[in-house]
Amino acid sequence: MSEEMTQQMMAAAERLATAAEALDRVLERIDAQQEALNAKVDRIVAAVEEQLSSDEAGAGSETQDSASLQSRVAELERANTDLKAQAARMTRKTLPAAVSALIGKFDGVTGERFDAEAIEKTLQPLSVEQRIAVKAEMARAGFIE
Repeated sequence: MSEEMTQQMMAAAERLATAAEALDRVLERIDAQQEALNAKVDRIVAAVEEQLSSDEAGAGSETQDSASLQSRVAELERANTDLKAQAARMTRKTLPAAVSALIGKFDGVTGERFDAEAIEKTLQPLSVEQRIAVKAEMARAGFIE
């Protein structure tokens, strides 16, 4: 058995030596690939730095373009704000039918804006909660403040 074990150990040692040589070759290839990648990265960095330096030289014209674009954006934002304000003023101001019917029964309540005293007089028959609800609807519609 010892002779047989010795042969097995020798065979295992030979396989280990072969595997070690294969690993060494693989490491050499990996090192070569790493060096090639480093060279590519260096070329890319150089190209980027060159591009940045040429961009800095041409930054004057880009600054003008950027300034004109920013002023145009500010102008469009002002126009948008104005249009939104105009749309808010142009919204339809209507009251629910029940409120309109109630207000229509009394004199002194006509037009787009209502007199506060006339509204109080008109709403006296209602409960406090109902008066609050009617006034809230009128405020929402823009008839009172």
